[in-house]
Amino acid sequence: MRFPARSTVAVALLCTIWAFSARVRAAEAAAEGQMVWAFHVTLAPRWLDPAETESVATPFKILYALHDALVKPMPAGLNTPCLAESWSVSSDGVGYEFVLRQGARFHNGDPVTAEDVRFSFERYRGGAVKLLKDKVKEVQIVDVRRVRFLLKEPWPDFMTFYGTTAAGAGWIVPKKYVESVGEEGFKKAPIGAGPYRFVSFTPGVELVLEAFDGYWRKPPSVKRLVFRSVPDETTRAAALKRGEVDVAYFLTGPVAEEVRRTPGLKLVATRTNGVLFLDFAEQWDPKSPWHDQRVRRAASLAVDRKTINEAEQLGFAGITGNIVPRAMEFALSIDPHPYDPKRAKQLLIEAGYPNGFEAGDLTPQPPYFSMAEAVANYLGAIGIRTRVRTLERAAFLSTWGEKKLRGVIMGGTGAGGNAATRIELLATRGGRYAYGVVPEVEDLFQRQATELDRKKREELLHQIQRILHDRVVFAPIWENGFIRGVGPKVDEPALTLIPSYPYSAPYEDVRLKPR
Repeated sequence: MRFPARSTVAVALLCTIWAFSARVRAAEAAAEGQMVWAFHVTLAPRWLDPAETESVATPFKILYALHDALVKPMPAGLNTPCLAESWSVSSDGVGYEFVLRQGARFHNGDPVTAEDVRFSFERYRGGAVKLLKDKVKEVQIVDVRRVRFLLKEPWPDFMTFYGTTAAGAGWIVPKKYVESVGEEGFKKAPIGAGPYRFVSFTPGVELVLEAFDGYWRKPPSVKRLVFRSVPDETTRAAALKRGEVDVAYFLTGPVAEEVRRTPGLKLVATRTNGVLFLDFAEQWDPKSPWHDQRVRRAASLAVDRKTINEAEQLGFAGITGNIVPRAMEFALSIDPHPYDPKRAKQLLIEAGYPNGFEAGDLTPQPPYFSMAEAVANYLGAIGIRTRVRTLERAAFLSTWGEKKLRGVIMGGTGAGGNAATRIELLATRGGRYAYGVVPEVEDLFQRQATELDRKKREELLHQIQRILHDRVVFAPIWENGFIRGVGPKVDEPALTLIPSYPYSAPYEDVRLKPR
């Protein structure tokens, strides 16, 4: 097995020069000030540990501050070298070798080593874990700064799963420290290699971080970050107006409009990788009404996506007929089903439900509760009667992933990657949130996973997306138009630096305005 000079040597050299000059500039102005974020979800302890990363965007708003990855999405691109200064692929496609960045250190001063990389991969138990562990034959330590992943066979998506927010296996933790304090001890006082170090954490309430001046890319300019859980939207907006927080996540409808009209505040919306969709969890049960494709199609036709978009997201969302967002590689652009309640009622009659039926719970991804109420009203108008059941975000993700939800799930995921990573998560046998599979989809997915011809692979993935749409396995609603509010003290909130990412990142780039 040979490793040709196809790695990012030139890029690494430029990055080294840039990083050095950045350190010099930053040294002239020490970090100062504090920025406060109002999170729309309750902070869960497991999000402080990369090993437990679910295949959604939520944990990464903490990971980007506290930890670092070998390779991750950055303003420069989807697979940007970070703790690894370069990486290369063997000529036979089964070996991936990473060269660790000279001088990269954890917050306790220990260097990031190849042993830490192997340890982090082996202890990983989050999203896509089965697929990653099935594909990787061995992780070899070449020397203290070089680590090699050997695959069982060529897999074109290794770097998509390992080097993006599709999973958290590429985020590195210190082996010696984790082994000394134990798994629970690590959650209580985590040490990472990111731009900010841990200060304190009150589960469900607040996380406080402080700038790590030894961060390899550049020292942060803001001294302290505070992440607060503020689940109520009006409370988040009020705190932003009073200057108690500097960035408020997830503002909708009238609340977002009011923030936009408030002098000194700014509304920032972005089309993200997140797709909100209806998942008919009971369609795999032959006794369920949802087993009939006509019933699922009726539900999709019943929802007025355009009206909900305008009311909830001020029109920023992109209505769609695909669980794969258009911005992702290998995505197929599919128009949504039109709003047609008359046709929806006719389909229910044809399926044997002229008076509709009791459909049980409609459980939405938190905090999209008002959107769920609107969807429930549209379903009710054609006779599909549901009751909205609410959970907090961490509990929802756990219950969804454990396959314990019933009725209709209004799911959503903003994890990065490509069409294959999204399909793996939701529609394959090993998918974390897949309640069942279509055999043809599973077969096509396994075929595309080893197809090295890009055109052929794209067609296989397009076939999967067509099947999922034609059989109404899901009823996609929109690509999320995530709305954030920004206060007057902020110069750079880092909300639009990484394409299609909904949160602030990279945190070392956030800035306050000069006093």
